[in-house]
Amino acid sequence: MAARGPAMTDVARLAGVSHQTVSRVLNGHPYVREQTRLRVEAAIAELGYRPNRAARALVTGRSQVIGVVAQNTTLYGPASLLAALEQVAAEAGFAVSVGSVRDLDHRSVSAVVERHLAHGVAGVVVIAPVESAGEALERLPKDVPLVTVDGDPCGSVPLVTVDQVAGAREATRHLLGAGHRTVWHVSGPSDWFDSAGRIQGWREALRAAGAELPEPVPADWSAASGYRCGQMLARMPEVTAIFTANDHLALGVLRALHEYGRRVPDEMSVVGFDDVPEAAYFIPPLTTVRPDFAAVARASLDMLLAQIEGDTGGELRQTIAPTLVARNSVAAPPR
Repeated sequence: MAARGPAMTDVARLAGVSHQTVSRVLNGHPYVREQTRLRVEAAIAELGYRPNRAARALVTGRSQVIGVVAQNTTLYGPASLLAALEQVAAEAGFAVSVGSVRDLDHRSVSAVVERHLAHGVAGVVVIAPVESAGEALERLPKDVPLVTVDGDPCGSVPLVTVDQVAGAREATRHLLGAGHRTVWHVSGPSDWFDSAGRIQGWREALRAAGAELPEPVPADWSAASGYRCGQMLARMPEVTAIFTANDHLALGVLRALHEYGRRVPDEMSVVGFDDVPEAAYFIPPLTTVRPDFAAVARASLDMLLAQIEGDTGGELRQTIAPTLVARNSVAAPPR
């Protein structure tokens, strides 16, 4: 038989306090003397005691688990957001239960949320970057603590998102600032909010500069799609600067430009979005926009915990500014 771990009664005995006092310390009760709290925390550390989360949920009426709904994808942005959410939740003492769906439609999202609620989660975070998730989120029960990440900026559900518009504006201004007369854009899928925000920011920067506004070149998020777009753009001598909606598209564009003999950055400049770990090792190293996924995750958890605690007067919209990472893929256009 395996030896049992330390119990709350063992902590109480070592600290010289009652079982109820240990419970108050664990639950952050305000009416515990500082000296007593420190003594209990020292006993917890010495014994290596770990609270029984199920029993604690019965006492506090609140689970220590957050339900997350996410699309089953290996795309860098959504996957990075999910990893960041798990990290910040753990730091706050919460476990994360992830429900993955193939499609973010009404039926799939609703089913996973209902499953989370049946297991008594404290609240729900939905990573909802596509339009199809909007209807499902609007129709969820209003008493469920809920936050969306990278969701519909025009929806009524509490939202935390990367400022896609600002990031795209900065990328476009960087290329214009290098001397390019205009910037072409390889866009992401039309049903993604990220893609729409990046098109908006690109257009705003070109209009503000009085530059020619080309039509965006539609793509998906893959390097293969970027390669096909790059083959077309490489044959257009008037194109000297390209902003792609993510770094994988940029990778495909770079391959196509290389095959057509269009040197980067001597003849063509390229900027991406996401700052994937490999971006610094592209040839040439890629200038890109870096979203702060950790900051998005922290803001999402803070917003959710405020709802769980009954604070209905907090922020319902928060955008997190990304930063431009300048590397070697941008230079002045050829004379």
